[in-house]
Amino acid sequence: MGIHQFFTSLNDLERIIRCPGRFKFEEHNVAAHSWKVSQYAMFFATLEEMEGATINWKSLYEKTINHDFAEVFIGDIKTPVKHASPELKQMLSHVEEKMMEKFILDEIPERFQAVFFDRMKEGKDATIEGLLLEFSDKLDQFYESFAELKRGNKDQEFIVIYETALTKLLRMPLPASVIYFRDVILQDAIQEDTHIDLYTLTEQILKETM
Repeated sequence: MGIHQFFTSLNDLERIIRCPGRFKFEEHNVAAHSWKVSQYAMFFATLEEMEGATINWKSLYEKTINHDFAEVFIGDIKTPVKHASPELKQMLSHVEEKMMEKFILDEIPERFQAVFFDRMKEGKDATIEGLLLEFSDKLDQFYESFAELKRGNKDQEFIVIYETALTKLLRMPLPASVIYFRDVILQDAIQEDTHIDLYTLTEQILKETM
């Protein structure tokens, strides 16, 4: 038993492909996803801080970097499946939690276990750091689906992911982040040339969430 087992398990996250089983122009792995989420969160936390919020930066980085580590045990469950019912989502969360707990007890040296239990727990909560994690996680879904639709991927699942992610982003209780995303980032995105009419789709979602 030793921290070596934890470090070597990080390589596995590079081999777990997001949205498995679908044709994609670009493949994305869980390790890269976690890094991108931390970058998004850093930007939007800076924005929230500039607007007067108090950010616990240590908590934010721990939540974002570690939020999908449990996928090393069960892989990436596609979003439409994961959210098919509250019961299924709860069951999957329970399995992840128990497998994470066993991993810490079996592989992490005892002196570090309490720290790992705290760092590896579910990070999406009512704190501003938890909300920023959720916002950033959905933002990466938005960007991944946007990239596929922009290049002409006609798989209906990416339209569902795009609609779901965008709707969630626009309804997050982070006014400063939502306004900046809606009025600046999203406007830049829909001005790009795409093979699918994302402008009309996006405008419809904006109307429904206003």
